[in-house]
Formats: sequence, C-alpha cells, structure tokens
Amino acid sequence: MPPHLIDGEPHTHDHPRRVRRPGDPLRIGIGGPVGSGKTALVAALCRQLRDELSVAVLTNDIYTTEDADFLRRNAVLPDERITAVQTGGCPHTAIRDDITANLDAIDDLVEANPPLDLILVESGGDNLTATFSTGLIDAQIFVIDVAGGDKVPRKGGPGVTFSDLLVVNKTDLAPQVGASLQVMADDAARVREGRPTALISLTDDPAATEVLAWVRTQLAAVPAGA
Repeated sequence: MPPHLIDGEPHTHDHPRRVRRPGDPLRIGIGGPVGSGKTALVAALCRQLRDELSVAVLTNDIYTTEDADFLRRNAVLPDERITAVQTGGCPHTAIRDDITANLDAIDDLVEANPPLDLILVESGGDNLTATFSTGLIDAQIFVIDVAGGDKVPRKGGPGVTFSDLLVVNKTDLAPQVGASLQVMADDAARVREGRPTALISLTDDPAATEVLAWVRTQLAAVPAGA
C-alpha cells in the first residue's frame, strides 16, 4: 500500500473527540522524541496481541517509511496490516493539526483488514510538545527514555503531562547515564496529577508487560460506540 502524503493545507488542531461507532477499532496513539523507543514498543505490543486480537499499525515519518519498514522486516504483523504516512514536515502536524492523511490511511486499513480490534498510530519522532488530535485517536501513550536524563519528566510539556500513559523507557541504562529512576517516577507523578506512568526496559522485559496490561484495560473499558 503506498504511503499517504500530507497535502499541506492549513487545518485547526481543535478537533472534537471522535465517537467510536459499533465495530470501530480502538485507536491508540504512540508519540515521543526521536530514539525513545516508540517503534520497538509498537513491535512488542504487536507480538503480544496479534494472536488474540486483530491488530494494525499506522506509522508517521517525515520523508521515509522507515518505521513501517522496520516492523515489516521483523514480521510483527502481516505486511497488509502495516502502512505509513509521509508527513513532509513536522511530525506533530500530521497527528494534531492536519490529520487528514492519517484518517485516510486508517480508512484504508479498516477496509483492507476487516474486522480490526486495535490500530496503533505511531507518530514520527518529535519533542515534548507533541500530542495527538482527539479526532484521530482514543488514547495516547507518550514515550521518553532514560538516556535523556532524569530531568525530562519535570520539564513537562503536553506529551509528558497529559498523555493517558507516560512510558519511561530504557530503564536498564539508568546506571550508565547517571539517571535516578526514583526521581523520574516522583517527578512524573507530580506533573501528571494521577495519570499513570510505566517505567520499562524492553531489554529486560521484551513483552512490555506493564504497557500491555494498560492497553488491555483500554480495550476492555472503552467498548465501540461508547
């Protein structure tokens, strides 16, 4: 399936929250800075869920389809269940401001793979301000990593503060970079005001068990049409 390209027309990012129709797949957005481990997390979730659910993935990259290609090479899902949007500009534009290309790509996935239970929408690597339009996804995961230092959670930003789940990835690297996981956990709890945070290492836990449990909770808690 060819990648979808943003048309460049200006759109507001103030989209109304979408209402899932009966039979609509749950859409979970996964955002975060470059190198934080978004694609690796998507791959882990696909491996764990593909035998029990009908899953598809939509990735966003600026000029390439690199993340989608990685998922295909690693055979986390059949090729027809993975597609890509080439944003042609800042990745947050395609997931927040002009979501048309992502919506079109989702329609293609739904049409080609009925019925779907879950679509994971991965943003291209962006900064701490990246958020998904509520017209595009039902829930958002934001991924940061320990290599950025333990100061990242307290810097806040919409992704860190308001995502439905904050994932602090690569915890196995904390000793190497001098980061305190306790500081990161405490700062995340303070800025997120009760929203959940998961500290994970895909090296130590390739199944991403804590994130997987959260995804299953979303699937159970938000039935289609709710």
